[in-house]
Parts: sequence; C-alpha cells; structure tokens
Amino acid sequence: MLYGIIWTLCQAFTPYILGQAIDQGILPGDFGRLSFWVGLLVALTLLQSVAATLRHRASVSNWMQAAYRSAQTVGYKVTRSGDALPRKFSTGEVVSTTASDAMRIAEIFDVAARLAGSVAGYLLVTFLVFQTSWQLGLVVLLGVPFCGAMLLFVIRPLQRRQKEQREAAGKMTALGADTVAGLRVLRGIGGEHIFVDRYRERSRETQLAGNKVAYSLADLDAVQVLVVGAFSVAFTWIGALQAVSGQIEAGQLVALYGYAVFLVSPIRTAADAVSRFIRAHVGARRIIDVLATPSAVHDAGPTVPAPVSPSALLDSDSGVVVAPGGLSAIVSGDPAESAGLARRLGRFEDAVLQEAEVRWGEAALHLMPLREVRSRIVVSDAEPQLFTGTLREELDPAGRHSDEKIMAAIRVASAGDVLDGLEYGLDDEVTEKGRGFSGGQRQRLTLARALLTEAEVLVLVEPTSAVDAHTEARIAQALRRKRGTPGHTTVVVTASPLLLGAMDTVVFLKDGKLHAQGTHRQLLETVPDYRRVVVRGEGMDGHGTSANGTAADAAVGANATNGVGHSNNNGGEE
Repeated sequence: MLYGIIWTLCQAFTPYILGQAIDQGILPGDFGRLSFWVGLLVALTLLQSVAATLRHRASVSNWMQAAYRSAQTVGYKVTRSGDALPRKFSTGEVVSTTASDAMRIAEIFDVAARLAGSVAGYLLVTFLVFQTSWQLGLVVLLGVPFCGAMLLFVIRPLQRRQKEQREAAGKMTALGADTVAGLRVLRGIGGEHIFVDRYRERSRETQLAGNKVAYSLADLDAVQVLVVGAFSVAFTWIGALQAVSGQIEAGQLVALYGYAVFLVSPIRTAADAVSRFIRAHVGARRIIDVLATPSAVHDAGPTVPAPVSPSALLDSDSGVVVAPGGLSAIVSGDPAESAGLARRLGRFEDAVLQEAEVRWGEAALHLMPLREVRSRIVVSDAEPQLFTGTLREELDPAGRHSDEKIMAAIRVASAGDVLDGLEYGLDDEVTEKGRGFSGGQRQRLTLARALLTEAEVLVLVEPTSAVDAHTEARIAQALRRKRGTPGHTTVVVTASPLLLGAMDTVVFLKDGKLHAQGTHRQLLETVPDYRRVVVRGEGMDGHGTSANGTAADAAVGANATNGVGHSNNNGGEE
C-alpha cells in the first residue's frame, strides 16, 4: 500500500509540474526555470517507475500468499475435521472452495494497494485544484464520490449474480467430482449417459449464471465510461471557461486537464475494488462455512493421561470389553452396529463418545490427548484410501521401516503378487486413489500399511471382504502369527468364518448390545443367531458342520461357495 501511494502521488503531481513548467518556463522564456521543472519531472518519473515495480511485486507476492494460505487453511481443516466435513459438504464443494474462493480472496490484496494509492491521489489532486480554483476544487471533492456512488446501482445486481454463479459452479463441480469418483461403477452398469446429461444441465445453469455476471460487468464498464467521461468533460469545460475569462493561467488549464485525465483512474479503481471485494466476500463466506464446521474430534479443555501400559477398552453402549493382547472379532447381523463399535473404539466422533462413553483403562477415551490416541489406536476402515506417490511412501508414510519390514508386512497381507506385478517394485508410482489396483489389491495393501503402524491397538474393519477364500485363509494365519503376541491388541470387524476361526475371542452383537462371547466354534454350537450370520452354506447339520467334516470345514465351504469374502467361481478377486 505504501508503494501504491507513492506510485499514485507521482502521477498526481505530474500535471502540476507540467503546468508550472509552462507558466514559469515556456511562456516567460525562462530556460533555467524550465530546466528545473523538467528535471523534477524526470526525477518524479523515475521514482514512479521504481514505486510501480515494487508495488506490483509486493501485490503479486501478497496475492499468492493469500491464495495459497487460504487453500492451506482449508486443507488443514479437512485433515483435522474427521467425518464432520464430508457429512456437510461434498468433495466437489470443498475443491471449489480451495480452487476458486481462495483466489477470489487473494484478489483484494492486489487491488488494495491500488485503492489506497487512488484515495491518496484523489486527496492530493483535490488540494492542488483548490489552490487553483475553489469552484473546481468543490467539483473534484464532491464529484468523484458522486461518480463512485452512481456505480453502486450496477454493482448491487452484480453482487447477487456473482453469488448465484458461485453456487451454480459449486454444484457443477460437486457433480463432476461425484461422477469421477463413481466412474468405474457407472461404466459397469451403463449409466454414464445419465450423469452426462445431469452434468450438461448443471454446466448449462453455470453458463447462464456466468452470462448474467458478464452482462453486469459489461454494464459496469459502460457506466464507468459514461460517468467518468461526463465528469471529465464537465471539469475541463469549467476550467476552460475560467481560462478564457482570465481567472487561471494557460499552464493551470493544462494541469486541470491532466487532473481530469488522472481522476479517471481513481474512479475506475474504486469500482474495480468494490467488484473484487464483493467476489471476495462471497468466496470468504464459503471458506468460513468450511472452517466453521466443528471438528468431529479435538482436544477441548484439559486432558487426562492415557494408560501407560496396554489396557482394556470398555464400550459402555454395547457392553463389549476388549481385553489387552490377542485377537478379538466383532460380529453382528447388522454391519452398521459392528462398524459403529469400531468407530467408537477408534474415537472418530467425540460427540458420540460423550453419550456412549468408551473407557481406556480407568479414564474416558475422548478426554485423552488426541495425538496419543491416534498413535496407539489405529483403525483401518472398510473403504481404504490410497494416494499418489511411490508404493514405499504409501505403505510407510513416516519412513520409519526398512524394506525388509515392509516386505514382511506385505507377506502377512498376502500382497506379494501385487508387488510382483509392478515394474519398479516399491518404487512404483501409485495412481490417485490407487485406481491402478483392483479392489482386493487395494485392500491387501491397506492391510499391510495398517500392520506397519505397529499400533498397540489395531482395529481392522472387513480387511478381507474383497479377496478370495484361499488368500483369506493365508491372511488369517499370518495375521495370527504377526499380531498374536503380548502387547498387541487386534480387533477385527468381520463375519468371515475363516478370519473368525483364527481369533482368540469372538464378540457377537444383537441389537447393538453384547449378546454372546466365546470362540468361533463355541458360538457356532451354542448361539443360533450367530450361526445364521456367519454360516450361509447348505448341507450342514444342526451343529454347523458339514456331513464329512468339522465346523471349520463347513465354514470354509460356506465361504467358498456363497461369497463370504466375495470369492468368485475361479478363486480370484471380485
């Protein structure tokens, strides 16, 4: 703003120096005075050039910092909000906020410097004109604000139309993001044309909204030319009449014309500033809506220490107690109930835990430091997320493990074939969302990543739902060897008999409450509801066993023939 003020004041002084050079140098024929004013004009021009360069550099720097810091702030909010933000905004809306609204906020940091300079220049010109003629001084003092006020009649509709355009663009971006996210599914069911038609409709609405904004911008430009032109003509006409009547000198008339030309800039800058501030205001409201979304989890107020040694987790809502050490499984006829328990154990929503408390040791889980909870309790969700980067970075983001340990985790997850199919092994680039992998491959890689966290408590939600029965059997045995050691607590949310057979303890939920607990075999023999959930095969006797084998054999048969674990007829991944 300082550079902008210096830059504009130099422009405002230029007509005054020209007028003085004419009146004191050219008309009297005084070469010395003419040289003085010309030299001053050259110095002023150099100062104006330096100030303009510095102002532009500072404005661009501020513009970029404002844009990217706004985007970073939104990004930080996204990573800290848990599930609260996705429930309120679609992915497309958040993307539009980062890509569009952040840039609109940044624009005001560019126009602010020019606006500050325009105000300073306007005040200086008003003072200089008053020295020449008080009538013209009043014209400048009152006329420039009046011209600015006239533009408000066009700016108000512009504000409304820009808001409508922003909303239409947000809806279009949201639809586009949702369509891309489900592109593979759309192709599978042949529904691309439906979403194409919807996107075309949204695009058309956005185009029409943009046309209305363009109309308002065109009206604003036209009104600027009309208002500023009328002011310049009136101002110059009054000055010319005073020059003809002898009230002012010829040089002063030249200066007045220069002032008239200069004052076009402050008026146009003010109109441009108002337009940009309106756009920034609309964008800022959208960003504030995102930032104002309360995080699902956060450290609010004093915290209590987490248990020093491995301790039991008690879920008060269901009555389930997860003892430290060993492998436990959670089974429910309603997958939402078991998934909800996993979310509570992983502290996904503090508001939920305030009503359905989970205790870790002697204290409530949601009152403990979030960083320590996240480092010691890790939940691997049913819908794994993969990001761009090398496979090594994907599996070990913190870079804490050697390649040998990474390979050991890959073997536990039975993902060696995934690595064999990559040209560069661990250095191979993973595409966005892991789209280069099948569902089963993504699931196994995510399991390897979860194992590499070496979390004290590891909660796995349906870790093998997209793999075949043979692979699932290998994972179950390897998982038991890897995590069935003291100091490691593993909770698996699943209804797969192969995994359940490898668990130390199985918890069965009914209507969200603890209904039965024991080994997989014990529950198969004593709890009919449990047996109906996990065994879906035919040809079994009343004890959940096949005609020729044990309950475990029946479980394998059920898994292989009826899709528990999503196997296909060829034993491959679905």
